[in-house]
Amino acid sequence: MAKKTPAAPTTAATAALDRAGISFAVHGYEHDAKVTGYGAEAAQKLSIEAARVFKTLMVATDAPGGFGIGIVPVDAMLDLKALAAALGGKKAELADPKTAERKSGYVVGGISPIGQRTPLPTVLDASAQAFETILVSGGRRGFDLELAPADLLAVTGGKLAGIRRT
Repeated sequence: MAKKTPAAPTTAATAALDRAGISFAVHGYEHDAKVTGYGAEAAQKLSIEAARVFKTLMVATDAPGGFGIGIVPVDAMLDLKALAAALGGKKAELADPKTAERKSGYVVGGISPIGQRTPLPTVLDASAQAFETILVSGGRRGFDLELAPADLLAVTGGKLAGIRRT
């Protein structure tokens, strides 16, 4: 897997990966403005199995810090209770989209777990371990990054836990 090519856009996510010396590949596609299922659109347009394409979801929680990030496959739903427990709390709910955009520095549908404006505790679903590489948003709609799950955890300071519902 090569590092980003010069033609690839520079986002806070790609800059963070470059600073960390982490190898990644970029995948771009034409985003359809009418589509709101961003992750499913990425999997379909990139012809990559949905279980390898992960979505980034911000939650408000009763855990210390009040917010966290859950990263799950686009073909699954986030188990809010499991994520809350992984973050050290008892309950969680999806964060308001405006709050998610403000805290992450990204627009909804392009929120990357990497290079967020406000670094938050991050949990990657354990299913990611089944793949050599996974895809996550690169910081804008129509732009994904491919990297090893271990590298994603390293750059985000995240941890693995079973946080998905199928």
